[in-house]
Amino acid sequence: MAISAAAVIVPLGILFFVSGLVVNLIQAICFVLIRPLSKSTYRRINRVVAELLWLELVWLVDWWAGVKIQVYADHETFQLMGKEHALVLSNHRSDIDWLIGWVLAQRSGCLGSTLAVMKKSSKTLPVIGWSMWFSEYLFLERNWAKDESTLKLGLQRLKDYPQPFWLALFVEGTRFTQAKLLAAQEYAASSGLPIPRNVLIPRTKGFVSAVSHMRSFVPAIYDITVAIPKSSPPPTMLRLFKGQPSVMHVHIKRHLMKDMPETDDDVSQWCKDLFVAKDALLDKHIAEDTFSDQELQDTGRPIKSLLVVTSWACLLIFGALKFLQWSSLLYSWKGIALLAFGLAFVTFLMHILIRFSQSERSTPSKIAPVKSKNMKEHLADKQH
Repeated sequence: MAISAAAVIVPLGILFFVSGLVVNLIQAICFVLIRPLSKSTYRRINRVVAELLWLELVWLVDWWAGVKIQVYADHETFQLMGKEHALVLSNHRSDIDWLIGWVLAQRSGCLGSTLAVMKKSSKTLPVIGWSMWFSEYLFLERNWAKDESTLKLGLQRLKDYPQPFWLALFVEGTRFTQAKLLAAQEYAASSGLPIPRNVLIPRTKGFVSAVSHMRSFVPAIYDITVAIPKSSPPPTMLRLFKGQPSVMHVHIKRHLMKDMPETDDDVSQWCKDLFVAKDALLDKHIAEDTFSDQELQDTGRPIKSLLVVTSWACLLIFGALKFLQWSSLLYSWKGIALLAFGLAFVTFLMHILIRFSQSERSTPSKIAPVKSKNMKEHLADKQH
């Protein structure tokens, strides 16, 4: 991490981690004292508390880096967002797709009740991972034998969720890179599937399970397609912390859960067909540099995240000054060394967070082996 970048990232990191630990503490107290008495009350309180932390990252997108998110959706879908339970199905195009989802949820008024299916290692991330665990995110090991029961129980627990929630599911299983695309194309060619150009091949077991267990209480599936226009660099966590802007195009199409096929095989095929259509939509976006089939909606830039970050910053500065005055740390070499260690530790944590979010460091989910007959035919075709 360059010194100039660290000069910006470290103060923001201190603000995020200190306020995050306060939020984690409140979440832990509520989990121990309130959740055993009333799960509904705990969820309502946690919704507000978690939002106080997550709004800091929304501020990072909206006010610090000035990332412009253009939403393309029909008027009915746009009006219903945040007013109903929804299963969110998206391609995984950039390092911060999950954060773009948070921004959309904040615009829709359901940021605190936004959930996602994530890899198990995510919950070990200091502050943000812990907050997700308290907020009932679903963490999987990418091993269906172990994950099937975990996902089923997690989905069933959402049935009595007291407020509208979004559950995000990235069925590609990993973030998009050119190396992963080449692997997906080879797999598709060897197994007779449509060869993708802009997406990876969806892993449908989790989606099938989600539809099966959520049919009765989730009315809609939001089909979200994220694209980056040619004139914009891809957004990353490092660019966000440096205050460097980007542009994201988000296409949203609403599907009714009641219109989904009945059998698991048909639901699986529906998901595969959806990603074939998504691939074609991205082809069209590359050609036109926009989503021309939907209306551009005005999402604005709410001031709420700016107020929250300003309040956290004032509290932190006031508390730090009082603590330094009381402890006299700056008047001894031991105290100065302790403060230096704290700054280095925050820098290390921010470095981990940035590396964790990078697409090239994500691990692709495993693909089932291709049948030998198909592989032989594929190799023969290549030799021919």
